[in-house]
Amino acid sequence: MKDQLEGLNLVDSLRLIAGTYPGGVVFSSSFGQEDQVISDAIWKNDLAISIFTLDTGRLFQDTYELMDITKAKYKKKFKTYFPDQEAVEKLVEEKGFNSFYESVENRKECCSIRKIQPLKKALAGAKVWITGLRAEQSDNRSGMEIWEWDESNQVFKFNPLIHWTIEEVLEYLKENRVPQNRLHAKGFISIGCQPCTRAIEPGEHPRAGRWWWEESKKECGLHA
Repeated sequence: MKDQLEGLNLVDSLRLIAGTYPGGVVFSSSFGQEDQVISDAIWKNDLAISIFTLDTGRLFQDTYELMDITKAKYKKKFKTYFPDQEAVEKLVEEKGFNSFYESVENRKECCSIRKIQPLKKALAGAKVWITGLRAEQSDNRSGMEIWEWDESNQVFKFNPLIHWTIEEVLEYLKENRVPQNRLHAKGFISIGCQPCTRAIEPGEHPRAGRWWWEESKKECGLHA
């Protein structure tokens, strides 16, 4: 499958995957710039690919507004998965609302409850998981392939933009008039949960604004 995908453009590659795994292809969108590119390609071409998002309960209001704007533009639906209520209540009761600032372990625990566990629910029964990952986003992602096997989730992982540059992403968004998060214009390049994301300074790495208080690899665990 990897060899077949490498020579195709975005729409043709998505169409190939949807046709090869009918009813088994899902795309996870956080409504970032890359994800908006893929959603635009899926919805404009009526591809048989289900789109879902994870609502951690701590997102920016700008992100929620973009969700509504996107839904209105394409007149399409996407499914939203939320964290387990009891798990969130237990975490807050035992460690407070902002325990993620205290240690990497606490932050990973929060990410696990609010992101990783809902993701596993979203991927249950799926055969292919499409992502908006790009190689230049981080060291961890630089070694990823366009087509991989995700052992932890037991699905094939398709990364159609893995070789795209940020310039190509921005050009696509502009040419196709795709809605974007207003925070991008304010220096927020990689946008996650509100308390865990800040704008970056000129010259900083694109993911420097994520969990900025840590010296970690800037990953939540979804794409470990």
